[in-house]
Amino acid sequence: MFLQGSLFGVCDPAVDERFAEARRVDLDDRSWVEFVPGWLVGADAVFDELLDRLELRQRTNIPMYDSLVDEPRLTASWRAPADGGPGDGPTTLLGDILRLLIDRYHRPFDSIGFNLYRDGNDSVAWHGDRHRHHVTDPVVAILSVGQARALRLRPRGGGPSHSWNLGGGDLFVMGGACQHEWEHSVPKLRRAVGPRLSITYRHDTAST
Repeated sequence: MFLQGSLFGVCDPAVDERFAEARRVDLDDRSWVEFVPGWLVGADAVFDELLDRLELRQRTNIPMYDSLVDEPRLTASWRAPADGGPGDGPTTLLGDILRLLIDRYHRPFDSIGFNLYRDGNDSVAWHGDRHRHHVTDPVVAILSVGQARALRLRPRGGGPSHSWNLGGGDLFVMGGACQHEWEHSVPKLRRAVGPRLSITYRHDTAST
């Protein structure tokens, strides 16, 4: 069964509520990822809609390696209302997806971060999401639209890495101790590549 958006006209984008193509990978005894290729059908329409709606900006004077730099990507964010409800999201479809992720992963997702990688020069270095400092074993769900880019995972501090090419409606979920004990990155590319927008769902409390 497919859940459809309602703002995109005749050929509405849709996601598979059954997660039929989901592939679970255990990184170790404590950390796992789930990859759902092509989970969002009509990803190009969602990409275009979000570029029109979002106020994407470049963060400046970011501390990195003992200097201040401009972040090599554009960002925007959305947070659920303070009354504790999940809210509707910046579009109806993204709000519906938020509730679907809550039901599947049993986490109270309450924010969405948007990262636009404009070309191969945009990237993000190895890191774990900051909310690991106040949430035990957070789940992070990333929906990617636009051109595929590699997302890499490695043990915290270094070691052999895993890589997934994410774009075109792929869903990628990190859970267990992944944010505590693993790091992820989107590396730069030397070849030409089109833009990718990551739509990242997070939560500030432990469980529903």
